[in-house]
Amino acid sequence: MTPLLEVENLYKSFPLQRTSFGRGNGGAVHALLGVSFSILPGETVALVGESGCGKSTAARTASMLYRADHGDIRFRGESLMKIPLWRLKRIRRDIQMVFQDPYGSLNPRLPISAILGEPFKVHHQANGAERREKILALLDLVGLDAEVMDRYPHEFSGGQRQRLAIARALALDPALIVADEPLSALDVSVQSQILNLLLDLKESLNLAYLFISHDLAVVDWIADRVAVMYLGRIVENAPRKALFDNPLHPYTQALLDAVPKPGLGKRRHRQV
Repeated sequence: MTPLLEVENLYKSFPLQRTSFGRGNGGAVHALLGVSFSILPGETVALVGESGCGKSTAARTASMLYRADHGDIRFRGESLMKIPLWRLKRIRRDIQMVFQDPYGSLNPRLPISAILGEPFKVHHQANGAERREKILALLDLVGLDAEVMDRYPHEFSGGQRQRLAIARALALDPALIVADEPLSALDVSVQSQILNLLLDLKESLNLAYLFISHDLAVVDWIADRVAVMYLGRIVENAPRKALFDNPLHPYTQALLDAVPKPGLGKRRHRQV
């Protein structure tokens, strides 16, 4: 099967600026150092690792929110690094993002009808009554009532806001959702609801996910394949069951050992 998204040898650095007090050497932080992975249609690939390993940078660079310094990103076989901006705008309909913080990802000045209508407006899709019908369908898809259309983001709970962010991402019928820690800002009681929603949407809409997480219990539940990142590199990439049953890289083993297991205290004890 032809991959939906292919990321090949991706490098990304962020320059360090000197401060007004002369601190800093004007160097750079090397966030990605030759990252490669692929996602098949309908597949969920999870990028995991500790904070600062580069997984969110990889997600945002792969979705062209950041410009890569080197490497290639191909979507349905077409290089996104070499196409004109008008063509990239068209492809952005097929690659949508759900961010970590539902409080910061929704414009507080706009009602829900305007927030969910914005993708249609930007991409010149559906007007008037047709747009309203599509917004109502999106709300129903994520388990929210039509009456919320005239309300503002501050009137919703964190879980409801994340549902709205997911609805906005689904507006243009994307093939790939890039979910950057979509559960970590939510209460534990709400996380399972959003996780189940993502799983239901994947099945009903045949979505592919690039799922960023540090929570291996969540990854074990949602992922088809897992790529483990460490210091800007992918150190292991394997099907979920194979990776959890038989991790090969020492860093992957350390991550799994740090997962609390019932009856085993804070850490899982691996027999040697």
